[in-house]
Amino acid sequence: MNGTMQSPGLWALAWRRLRADRVAMGALAVVLGFLLMLVLSSAGLVAADWEEEVAVNYAPPSFVGADAGARALAEAQLPRETPPNAFDPLAQELAELKARVRAIHPPVEKATTLPFGADKWGHDILKKTIKGGETSIVVGLVAAFVAVALGTLFGALSGFYGGVVDDLFNWFYSIFTSIPAILMILTVAAVLQQKGVMTIVLILGLTGWTGPYRLMRAEYIKHKAREYVMAADAIGASSARRMFGHILPNVSHVALVQMSILVVGFIKAEVILSFLGFGVPVGVVSWGSMLNEAQNELILGKWWQLAAAASAMALLVTAFSLFADALRDALDPKLK
Repeated sequence: MNGTMQSPGLWALAWRRLRADRVAMGALAVVLGFLLMLVLSSAGLVAADWEEEVAVNYAPPSFVGADAGARALAEAQLPRETPPNAFDPLAQELAELKARVRAIHPPVEKATTLPFGADKWGHDILKKTIKGGETSIVVGLVAAFVAVALGTLFGALSGFYGGVVDDLFNWFYSIFTSIPAILMILTVAAVLQQKGVMTIVLILGLTGWTGPYRLMRAEYIKHKAREYVMAADAIGASSARRMFGHILPNVSHVALVQMSILVVGFIKAEVILSFLGFGVPVGVVSWGSMLNEAQNELILGKWWQLAAAASAMALLVTAFSLFADALRDALDPKLK
């Protein structure tokens, strides 16, 4: 037999452990389902018409036809039927107006389901939840990527060079960690003074790098003294090549786990920001803005928008948390 047996690498072993974990694979399926929903919503293939009035205001969860609901809304604004009156100067105009409404919204034989009812504008809450998930998931993913990228860069420079560079970054780290996270987020939001998805991403990314920084700094301190890095130094490899060409691939699993953890936290942070009024602008829907609307609806006994947004967020956050825990265990080289 020619050749030698090659042992599986870190990622192959991690995937083997993940496949053996049914909970992790189920959580991964849920996360991939949400990401597929995000892609379809962004492409306009799903929930593109979420702003259409498809039912009466605050229609409860039921089988309410979209066209029938719009027709009922239009006819509800017309005067009730009255006996013919030859002396009524508006009788002819009202008859023509009702005929026009029936022409625009003809009767339908089959009703469309509104499983989560409608909001105060008559929008389908299910489609609104899907569109809101697009905003919240994008914020979580992009903000987590920014935070991990900054944390990895700062940790690499601090751990690799040490000395004054390490002291400088540790000083910044101490400042950011000495202030409660929510206060730091609100401070940055007040300084930027502009609402928008990109603003939320910057707020969360610029305040969330401390965790990845601490871990990556420790990894770089440990790896810079290992044989393969010293050998690269001996053959003339530059500092940048040793940091990002040799050490980074060997510690990338730490950054990946940190990103999966931060996505969960940033999705919840976006909800808090939107709930407090620092989130998405008017005209953009997210799970946070839906919960902000729902607080007023609960006074009226309209609970279905809260249930839809909270259920979607809870399902995604739980699945992402379970997958992040399983991924962290699978990438731990100490576990066989």
